[in-house]
Amino acid sequence: MAHPLAEVFGFPIQNEGKRAKHFRENKLCPYGNKVPNCTKDKVEAPLGVCSVICGEDRVITCPVRFREDWIIVENAAKFAFDEGVAWTSLSEIRLLDSDGQSAGNIDYVVVSYDKESGEILDFASVEVQGVYISGNLRNSFEAYMKNPSPDFNWNGKNYPHPDFLSSSRKRLIPQMLYKGGIFKAWGKKQCVVIQESFYKTLPELPEVPIEKADIAWFLYDLILDEADNQYHLTLVRTVYTEFSQALNKVITPKPGKIDTFVGLLQSKLDEKQSVSPDNPQSLLDIL
Repeated sequence: MAHPLAEVFGFPIQNEGKRAKHFRENKLCPYGNKVPNCTKDKVEAPLGVCSVICGEDRVITCPVRFREDWIIVENAAKFAFDEGVAWTSLSEIRLLDSDGQSAGNIDYVVVSYDKESGEILDFASVEVQGVYISGNLRNSFEAYMKNPSPDFNWNGKNYPHPDFLSSSRKRLIPQMLYKGGIFKAWGKKQCVVIQESFYKTLPELPEVPIEKADIAWFLYDLILDEADNQYHLTLVRTVYTEFSQALNKVITPKPGKIDTFVGLLQSKLDEKQSVSPDNPQSLLDIL
């Protein structure tokens, strides 16, 4: 496909059905946004791209996309609580450290409670991670919206691609360090919701049996249902890890060759030594 758009306002661009057209024309979100309309990037001119094409993968760029049928909280509750307990989910819960400073918001917290008194019995965090985009996604989106067509093609400048590295370094790792560290200190379970394509870019994490796990990594994918010509969020597998082992793996980079670094130092040193007070560079030399 010569374009990056997997889903626009919840539907593949090849879907020309009445419902798909209705959502596109009215800029609606089918996945439980806080308001009926998509509000991604700009309220008045939303960037209504739920997922992008990356080879054979359909990569979610909007965290709201993970709300389809709310299976992410259902699966989290199965990990966090015993079967048969009463539970619900709460969203955007502020987390404070020991100094009363904000450690950020928890995307969702699944809470078990006593059916009679309503008192909280236990809870676990659920953090959802979409993928950042490098390049310009809006250009292709706006080109498509001017003339929506299943035959849309676009290969403009600054073509957008998933940026898995930034997604882990700028969001996933800080979340694990700060928010995850607090939940670990409290002895509470944690759930991470990402796509399998994102998980594959992380270092290999040491797995443990579910009984010993602090964290459950729920790996989802978008699977096309040809009957309704729509992608559906599907749990592919779950990885169970201990907090400390997983954190150490994620935050510890694989070192490059020291010879390469020394070579760079040597070239910089040689360059510096070649410019001496006895042989100063002129402006023409610098230019």
